[in-house]
Amino acid sequence: MAKQKTPPKFLNLLAIRLPAGGIASIGHRISGVLMFLSIPLFAGLFALSLKNEQGFRQAVDFLHATPFRLLSVLLVWALLHHLFAGIRHLFLDIDRGVGKQQARFSARVVNSGALLLAGLYAVSLL
Repeated sequence: MAKQKTPPKFLNLLAIRLPAGGIASIGHRISGVLMFLSIPLFAGLFALSLKNEQGFRQAVDFLHATPFRLLSVLLVWALLHHLFAGIRHLFLDIDRGVGKQQARFSARVVNSGALLLAGLYAVSLL
């Protein structure tokens, strides 16, 4: 008699609680993608600013617009998180902080440090 396979269960991704290291790792990937996707925007702004004086003023006006300021907070978080997580990964590569408690602590520092500094940047924009 053949045993019936149980159907796959629904996996609720919002119910999964990741450890701090998992959040740092996923954040590192997301921040890298965000920085990569922002390259055309900044290249276009740079080209516009070099075109002529009117183009420079348009680029400056774009940089001072509220939607770009909100985007810049996200990009500052991405830069900081990617930097901090990259440094953390370099230390892990040379066997520093690979213990369970040290790895958890460094992941928490990466996650909270990037958020804190991006928050300070956001407050400075006000």
